[in-house]
Amino acid sequence: MNEQASRRPGKSYRRPKKDPVRILAFEALRAVDERAAYANLVLPPLLKKAREAGDFDTRDAALATELVYGTLRRQGTYDAIITACIDRPLRQVDPPVLDVLALGAHQLLGTRIPTHAAVSASVELARVVLGDGRAKFVNAVLRKISRDDLDTWVERVAPPYDEDAEDHLAVVHSHPRWVVSALWDALGGGRGGIEDLLEADNERPEVTLVARPGRISADDLLDTLGEESGLPGRWSPYAVRLTEGGEPGAIDAVREGRAGVQDEGSQLVALALANAPLDGTDERWLDGCAGPGGKAALLAALAAERGAHLLAAEKQPHRARLVERALAGNPGPYQVITADGTRPPWRPGVFDRVLVDVPCTGLGALRRRPEARWRRRPEDLEGFAPLQRSLLREALKAVRVGGVVGYATCSPHLAETRTVVDDVLKGRGGPAAEAEWVDARPLMPGVSALGDGPDVQLWPHVHGTDAMYLALLRRTA
Repeated sequence: MNEQASRRPGKSYRRPKKDPVRILAFEALRAVDERAAYANLVLPPLLKKAREAGDFDTRDAALATELVYGTLRRQGTYDAIITACIDRPLRQVDPPVLDVLALGAHQLLGTRIPTHAAVSASVELARVVLGDGRAKFVNAVLRKISRDDLDTWVERVAPPYDEDAEDHLAVVHSHPRWVVSALWDALGGGRGGIEDLLEADNERPEVTLVARPGRISADDLLDTLGEESGLPGRWSPYAVRLTEGGEPGAIDAVREGRAGVQDEGSQLVALALANAPLDGTDERWLDGCAGPGGKAALLAALAAERGAHLLAAEKQPHRARLVERALAGNPGPYQVITADGTRPPWRPGVFDRVLVDVPCTGLGALRRRPEARWRRRPEDLEGFAPLQRSLLREALKAVRVGGVVGYATCSPHLAETRTVVDDVLKGRGGPAAEAEWVDARPLMPGVSALGDGPDVQLWPHVHGTDAMYLALLRRTA
């Protein structure tokens, strides 16, 4: 029996309308959920395929991008609102249904899409990807959500700040409670700073380029972009900010490797290490955790200007290939190897400068990878801790006496930043490292609000960068 014949007499069947934008957004969310993928890796090939098929124009791509990232950033808030509109625990709702509901909630509460259009488009999407039965459930829930705006809903579902400050902030700003607590501890201070940070995590970050020294200057890169497409960086002399809607892949300098996409905080970390004062030789540099290659490419270019050699080491072969691609065309001497920085193949004491940008929870890049906040767990810190300490210890062995090590991480969590450095310097869990702090603040000239030092913590809401951390250490014996 066909579908038309199975309907009740008198009820004509209407095929659901396929909306390429919302179907693509749904597919991206499913990939994030099912494959633990990251949206910034999943979305570009989906958009490219849609463009090549003739289904998308620039406005369609912008809407699909907003639907995916907006839904992921506000997932915690939307989950609380959806929970208030259903008669079962949220965990009992099938994940694909939740994705459609969250997409609909974002259109209703987080965009200017008219209410009737947001509901009808979401119900049509549900009919296409879920079937008519579950589409009715989606329709009922979204109609409840559409009765109030976001502020009203948040006031209803979030506990009062005075009763439970962390849970209130978690719901209002869509972060897991443990992440709110950790970020608040790292910030210190009162309510204003943490709310500013959480809000910044939910904003769309600028795309920042790095003009690679010796291959193109920031001024020349700006000239190629034009005033309408590019702005100078705030802090790094090599940074260029793309205006909204700019696509890095369409820029000749990026395709040719003369420039690359790199957050300004990441640039500042590499520059600080490169500019740290040294006594004696300055010929051999090491990037001990080089993948995917952004910092390594900038360090290689800076090293080439001084006649120094960069060794870029990466444990994972596929990430080592990304490093090779990032460094291709660099004018100076460099080498990329696949190697584990905790079991290094190089001799101790042979490098003048060493960078270890260690694996971490990534809580400093939640603007760019909003799904990471839902994927990470407090116990992940314990998993990273031994690796972070081991990498720093081996980095200090690799550098010569008088040489400098940069310990960097894209996380502001105290357990991944100063606690790691203190443990290594004071011999907790191993022999004490013979090293001293180097004040990193003067090595970021012009950058404001760098704290009491000697280490540096950058912040999205203060510096407009990822929350990069940097400690500089000089080996003393």
